[in-house]
Amino acid sequence: MRVGLSGLASMNSEEKVYLTELRPTVQARFPDGRVFEGSRGTPIEEFILAAELPKEVRIVASLMNGRLRELCFPLQEDADLVPVTTATNDGARIYRRSLSFLMIAAAAEVLPGQVITIFHSMPFGGYYCERDGGRRLTDGELAALRRRMRELVEADLPIDNVRLPLDEALTFFRKQGDQEKADLFARRRKDYLTLYELNGVRDYFHGFMVNRTRYLDLFDLRHYNDGFILQFPRRSWPNVLQPFEDEPRLAQIFQTYKDWLTIMGVGNVTALNEAIANGRSREIILVAEALHERQLASIARSIANRQPSTRLVAVSGPTSAGKTTFAKRLALQVMAQGIYPVIISLDDYFVNREDTPRDVLGNHDYEALEAVDIVLFQDHMRQLMAGAEVIMPRFNFKTGMREEGAPLQIGKEHVILVEGIHGLNPRLTANLPPSATFRVFISAFTQLNLDKHNRVPTTDTRLLRRIVRDASHRGYTAAQTIGRWSSVRRGEKNRIFPYQNTADVFFNSALVYELSALKPLAEPLLLQVESGTMERLEANRLMAFLQWFEPMSIPDLQFIANDSILREFIGGSVLETFQPSHWYATEQGRRRIS
Repeated sequence: MRVGLSGLASMNSEEKVYLTELRPTVQARFPDGRVFEGSRGTPIEEFILAAELPKEVRIVASLMNGRLRELCFPLQEDADLVPVTTATNDGARIYRRSLSFLMIAAAAEVLPGQVITIFHSMPFGGYYCERDGGRRLTDGELAALRRRMRELVEADLPIDNVRLPLDEALTFFRKQGDQEKADLFARRRKDYLTLYELNGVRDYFHGFMVNRTRYLDLFDLRHYNDGFILQFPRRSWPNVLQPFEDEPRLAQIFQTYKDWLTIMGVGNVTALNEAIANGRSREIILVAEALHERQLASIARSIANRQPSTRLVAVSGPTSAGKTTFAKRLALQVMAQGIYPVIISLDDYFVNREDTPRDVLGNHDYEALEAVDIVLFQDHMRQLMAGAEVIMPRFNFKTGMREEGAPLQIGKEHVILVEGIHGLNPRLTANLPPSATFRVFISAFTQLNLDKHNRVPTTDTRLLRRIVRDASHRGYTAAQTIGRWSSVRRGEKNRIFPYQNTADVFFNSALVYELSALKPLAEPLLLQVESGTMERLEANRLMAFLQWFEPMSIPDLQFIANDSILREFIGGSVLETFQPSHWYATEQGRRRIS
């Protein structure tokens, strides 16, 4: 008999409640309403196999009562199961992480005694890797590595997790000669560490894995520069490998960042933690900011070298890249070259709200290019470049209407600086002279990894930036920011990243110290995310990731320059209300922009 609280109150004296024995079975409920029963302790994978779910996309994990679990997790209680596929963020991460381990395990046989380092991701879906020592793999070595990986997949070997006491795990890595991992884990607060084992090879990976190699059948290896690419499917195309796209400038960005890490002596998170613990925070901050300044000065010189033809500088990049601060700092560097910038907001060219296109859900799509009056923008740019006076628009976000702004007229001494997500879209400047536009793409290209096999994702850096900024500047909770993140990322992939190769230069806004600076600000916000929600899953993942970083103290944060890109997110930027002066110099003296 099922009895609720009200039922207990109405029972007569003859009715009894009996203690029953623990049921030897558990039930798994799937989203389609089907329920499967099995012995207590049965792995989640067995229930998923029994359900015979569609195999269009690989299932690599499951949500169990709202919590992410590996397929090998033993079910000890009735649960709601939601399969996690490689078409999801969590599933894609699990696949990439497991594939990395497959490659490491194969390399242990094919390249014994040699170390493979995973450096950074590639936009088409892949990791750039190198053999330590700078020696490029031969064609034969790469083919042997690929072949052994496929053999391990076909053998359908288990990928086991092994929980070790922390002291034992540290001893293991020291005996393996992996002092990097031993130093990293020495700061771990918990007294144990979970390693993964495949074909006799043990290693640590930050996050869940698949439980068998058969799930890792889609990959490839190919030579690239001094290393090779481990290619995997993208989340948006989970069943195919995307065509190879060479990104020489992106590769150069990562190489430059690698050189920066060498200059500062912080090749990994352990080295950064040691630097902070040893009182080097000020030095790390100042050098990182100086390297940014060097980048900015170089871009300004490139603009100056293209004068007088360059009249418009377009800046674009994904959310939380630091575009606003970058644009203002670039304006100052351009002024130092004797060129006078006029900053124009693309937002002021929004069409009236009633004319704004709508997305598939019927909501106004403010990120669509059609939300901008391209015709008016191009007409104004042509007139300004010709020396004519135009009445600038000003968009009223309260009324949703474009209004008449101030008149503007510029001379040959000026460049127009436009910052916005559509800055690199060829349609925005299609009717302007090609030589008149200089394009800059900005993003945070992080390459400071936990260790040789565990990356620090670039997108995680930007998400943490946004969580901190949204809380302090916009009044959004971490849950709200996380909830919007998938939509934001879709917009970036459709409207920003496809045009990054049209840029004349790339700017890397990543700062080697920033995750240590963001940690004490982000963690309290993440802890406030409600338990049992999808947002809490992501918050937990981010907090688990941040545990490896030594936080900077509040006194340390004061050394961050007041014009730093990081100030755009943590507050205190001197550039928040800055606009270039309307006065400029001529041979006849100082003049004011009309």
